[in-house]
Amino acid sequence: MADQADVEGVLVGLVGAVVYPGGVGEGSVLGRVCRVYRGFPVGSALAEDLVAGRVNITVFPESGGSVVTTRWGDGDEVPVVRVPGVVVSVVGGVVSVGGVVGAGELVGLVVDGVAVVHRVVEGDDAAGVAAALGGLVRAFREVAVLGSVLVVPGAGSIVARVVADQVVVRQTRRQRRNFRVMCWCPDPITRDDVAGAIDAALSARAFIALPDGLSGRLRFVSSEVFDQTRDAALYRRDLVYSVEYATTQRAVVPAMLFGDARVADARVAGARLGGAGADFVENFSV
Repeated sequence: MADQADVEGVLVGLVGAVVYPGGVGEGSVLGRVCRVYRGFPVGSALAEDLVAGRVNITVFPESGGSVVTTRWGDGDEVPVVRVPGVVVSVVGGVVSVGGVVGAGELVGLVVDGVAVVHRVVEGDDAAGVAAALGGLVRAFREVAVLGSVLVVPGAGSIVARVVADQVVVRQTRRQRRNFRVMCWCPDPITRDDVAGAIDAALSARAFIALPDGLSGRLRFVSSEVFDQTRDAALYRRDLVYSVEYATTQRAVVPAMLFGDARVADARVAGARLGGAGADFVENFSV
């Protein structure tokens, strides 16, 4: 789910990319050391940085809390599409397993109308998937397994399919909150340069990508300058942006593999599919 802390983290990342477009190792666009982080700076540490010519840029939520913006239909489920990494190719009676093998993927074969399925688990590789499929096929016909390749002599038809468990995200509410991007600088020129660059980059974005796979609506709210006479070394400008984002729940759901097939050994296949048992004989789906 996307949380307020996630939004702050994304804003920190966006600001960091503005002042360090080539990464921290390449130096900042200001030619100065810039510290970008969540929260408020510690007074003594900030004073030391300002004297040394360093810039602090912080992200912090404004007081006042969030405004609930939930609308009708916000509870709808949004799929986050996951593409399988396993690749299975068939040439005649030869089946080759390759690609990037990942847990939560289903690899299935239909050999002359009879289906077998293997669910990939942690630690599986292409050879392990081939061996598992070979063991299932061997229950009803001859098969040879050579590494990540299966050879089924005399097979009239072999169909291979791969799917992955899919993630569904359900929105439980939406909210909007203001966030301050505060630029703490040692001189007014640096303040204007860094705040202007950040404002230009953020204002060019209508949405920001959040860790839950959804997006937050980004809008400019205001800009304020704080030149405090009691501290001649501090020149500060705040950029206030609002972000509207969803609170979500995630669930993993199975994907369809075969819609109509005959299982060679219902007990074995059912165990591989997650314990469906002997009731799986025909017309099964995963």
